[in-house]
Amino acid sequence: MSGRDLFCQPRRFGRGAALTLVFASVLVAGAATGALPGDGRRTASGETREATAGHAQDVTRAAEEAAAVGKSPMEAAERAVSRSGDRWAAVYSEGEYEEFEESLDGRYTGVGLWARRDTDGRIEVTGVRPGSPAAGAGIRAGDRLRSVDGHGVDGRPVTEVVSLLRGDATDAAAGTAVTLGLQRGTRAWSETLRRALLSTDSVTVRHASDDATVIRISAFTKGVGDAVRSAVRAAPAGGGIVLDLRGNSGGLVAEATATASVFLDGGLVATYDVDGDQRALHADPGGDTDRPLVALVDGGTMSAAELLTGALQDRGRAVVVGSRTFGKGSVQMPSELPDGSVAELTVGHYRTPSGRAVDGKGITPDLEVTDGALERAEAVLGGLGDPS
Repeated sequence: MSGRDLFCQPRRFGRGAALTLVFASVLVAGAATGALPGDGRRTASGETREATAGHAQDVTRAAEEAAAVGKSPMEAAERAVSRSGDRWAAVYSEGEYEEFEESLDGRYTGVGLWARRDTDGRIEVTGVRPGSPAAGAGIRAGDRLRSVDGHGVDGRPVTEVVSLLRGDATDAAAGTAVTLGLQRGTRAWSETLRRALLSTDSVTVRHASDDATVIRISAFTKGVGDAVRSAVRAAPAGGGIVLDLRGNSGGLVAEATATASVFLDGGLVATYDVDGDQRALHADPGGDTDRPLVALVDGGTMSAAELLTGALQDRGRAVVVGSRTFGKGSVQMPSELPDGSVAELTVGHYRTPSGRAVDGKGITPDLEVTDGALERAEAVLGGLGDPS
């Protein structure tokens, strides 16, 4: 799955059309996009702005020059991105990008695992979808993914690993086989799985007690904000909420903002810059500000999930419990290349309502817990009591 987002339906880009801005974080289904609003205020951004603008120009120029001499714009863009040092930049074929957009509708073909690349370039499984082929094979979070169909994945961008898992090169359908090389501690082994058509089921609800409801959000796909609002309305009157964001690698920023609106009565959710333009995201008025709320996070909480966590923490709306979040707070801009492929390049960063930077730092919980984090979160929720 994949994710990040915005404020409109994902759409294809026309030549010369305004570029869509996104917060990017890669889930195993791929990536998708949508537009972010802004107020047009401009401030000086110095070297950062010059660097990001120059980076985007270099990649676009490389693609255009390749097209002019009959070479592959996508390959030229990939080489330019690899030289740039942009950790979150990615280049997608036209077909890959369309599939990634479709994944945010809540369905995708894959094996049902989430992954990320660590600082050493190794690919680590960060989550496994219950009932998926990966879950059936016993793969679990923390396992290392070493290869896909014999292709080593160390050092590859996560987007390439996603493409291999999905079988994009051969338009692999549900039912096709894929062999994964895995490692857990000192044990190394191979598993052959069959891809399946999966739905995201991004929101699950569990009533932990008469007074507590646990709402788990695995990714911010389309409709998550409405689903969370419905779950809160159906929760016992006066009961508290544990918002479980562990392992949430991001998704649609519009859905993260809509989720913030469930618990806030308007006001600032985050600010972000795009090549020096300072812009803001705001919650809708009328959210439930009375229920006790605990946000549960860990090192797999990324991007749009960190945006939501930071807003709830800074606004004093939730007690944050768990471990420090991942630290993905950058803004990507997708640009269509001459052959229809799409390059996404980092152009800025977002901050929490109090002005805290997230990228490379993450969010520190109010109460740091590793073992038994959910139980501790429920205990904290019980201690918050009835706010009335």
